Amino acid sequence: MNIARIETFLVPPRWLFVRIETDDGLVGWGEPIVEGRAEAVASVVATFAERLVGADAGRIEDHWQVMTKGGFYRGGPVLSSAVAGIDQALWDLKGKALGVPVYELLGGPVRDKVRVYSWIGGDTVQALTEEALRAKENGFDAVKCNAAAQLEHIDSPAVVHRIVDQFAELRGAVGDDFDFALDFHGRFSTAMTRRLLPLLEPLLPLFVEEPVLPEFSRDLARITASTSIPIATGERLFSRGDFRDVLPTGIAVAQPDLSHAGGISEVRRIAAMAEAYDVAIAPHCPLGPIALASSLQVDFATPNFLIQEQSLGIHYNEGNDLLDYLVDPSVFAFTDGYVRRPTAPGLGVEVDEAAVRKAARDPHRWRNDVWRRRDGAFAEW
Repeated sequence: MNIARIETFLVPPRWLFVRIETDDGLVGWGEPIVEGRAEAVASVVATFAERLVGADAGRIEDHWQVMTKGGFYRGGPVLSSAVAGIDQALWDLKGKALGVPVYELLGGPVRDKVRVYSWIGGDTVQALTEEALRAKENGFDAVKCNAAAQLEHIDSPAVVHRIVDQFAELRGAVGDDFDFALDFHGRFSTAMTRRLLPLLEPLLPLFVEEPVLPEFSRDLARITASTSIPIATGERLFSRGDFRDVLPTGIAVAQPDLSHAGGISEVRRIAAMAEAYDVAIAPHCPLGPIALASSLQVDFATPNFLIQEQSLGIHYNEGNDLLDYLVDPSVFAFTDGYVRRPTAPGLGVEVDEAAVRKAARDPHRWRNDVWRRRDGAFAEW
């Protein structure tokens, strides 16, 4: 089972897929992407293909080692994401070749269903509350939303109180049998985070995500020690090495991204590291169907899994949504806030190749916004 062909596809709304075909006709799919830098990742995939074409597709770990360490310069989001997508596709091929889901190759399932949450948004408290209640009506028992838009380094009391009042109203609307998580998105300075977290504690959010930028991860110990709110981080950490100094800081939830952090191979290892620190895993995944399918395979085989992000209906998905490139979308049927364990071999999904090829004829050029503060200086997006 040697690799015969590797192709990439830029498809809307903002995704990159990789297709790996073997000489005996098997096809595996992966999702290597850095949002807003998809073209750069596709170039790295093409570079890796120079070594991979003709090689044994079943040697997943050996390929992972060579891709991540075979060049003098290592790491970073673009390289790690290219590795991640190829790794997903190789696991997909291995499972299909053996006729089993990937989670069976990771030691077998430890659960029958995986809890998922829905993204909500809104420019007003009313809109946010309406979306949360709609998610509740649709069977979800957890949502996540951004805590704020652009902020000053230390913002006014009015801004702080507005944030707290907004989520107090949300808690009152959804009740205590419903979870919401707040994504700080790295928009808060360490000072703003420490000011706000104590005021949010009575609302008992499921977690606060990325309270500071990844370059300030060494400050997380001060933040976790100052609040009872579970702290989550990790979407912009790309390896075990990146997580090594973060896991002992007292975080409650690690959020590696299966399309950024080296794929199934590396996230599985990050999860095992996290378990030693009593840290749960909640894979980051506001992306496409292959990234979600890969995440679920890890979720089903990981004892310290908490909850899974998924992108159905997320604000980024303009024009195309999570289920558009699947032959059978029912594999992602969310019932009472859970998704059942897939049983098909490999990643458990069948990609609609014709739809992918058609969409890739008009490749996206998605870029994230650039925000400015009141004085015109750059603000974190």
